[in-house]
Amino acid sequence: MKRAIPVLVLTVAGLIPVWRYAPSTDTSSTTEVAEPASTPSTSSGGTSNQVVAGSTIKTEKGPVQVEVTFDGDKISSVRMLQQPNHPQTKAAVPKLIAETLTAQSADVDAVSGATITSEGYVESLQAAIDAKPASSSSSSSSSSSSSPSASAAASQVVAGSAVDTEKGTVQVEVTFEGDKIGSVRMLQQPNHPQTKAAVPKLIAETLEAQSSDIDAVSGATITSEGYVESLQAAIDAKG
Repeated sequence: MKRAIPVLVLTVAGLIPVWRYAPSTDTSSTTEVAEPASTPSTSSGGTSNQVVAGSTIKTEKGPVQVEVTFDGDKISSVRMLQQPNHPQTKAAVPKLIAETLTAQSADVDAVSGATITSEGYVESLQAAIDAKPASSSSSSSSSSSSSPSASAAASQVVAGSAVDTEKGTVQVEVTFEGDKIGSVRMLQQPNHPQTKAAVPKLIAETLEAQSSDIDAVSGATITSEGYVESLQAAIDAKG
């Protein structure tokens, strides 16, 4: 009888952990949901921007793919996600982007000496325009058509200072891809025909020079000077 008591005690003790670690019946989920990569960004002016990547076009020279930033229905900037590593392409891209910003469509002329790349650029650009969500509410459904998360993570958007000129306020916003200037868009600019004609040229020169060491556009000297000052401020402010 005395031996039976320890056995009974050990049996009870062995059941305690089983009761203590009985499975929980709580069915609540702890899965974390990441925000879509295509969530529209908001500029300092409060305008909602949509970033859409065009399709990748395989050409004889190499793949071509563009990414377009829409400010409402306006094309505010274009940058290359993929492009052939050729001198002709590097020289043609700033011209194609400048024409796009002027035309506000894919109706741009091919650059002489880079016809194949130009055709790929136009096709990818049109795909991005076609894929643009109709409203910000539908932007989450287009996450698969937005830029790759790796490239988005490497991007840094910096607004330059607002420069007051005799013609009006000039302010630029620069998107850096690492140490490279990927795109430039205007946050503020004078409402003058000379300025509207000069801005695409200034942006194209910036993308080619990869600095603020660019020439003023004839007929828009004041705006050009304000542009350069705001651009340099953005470059200096880059982290």
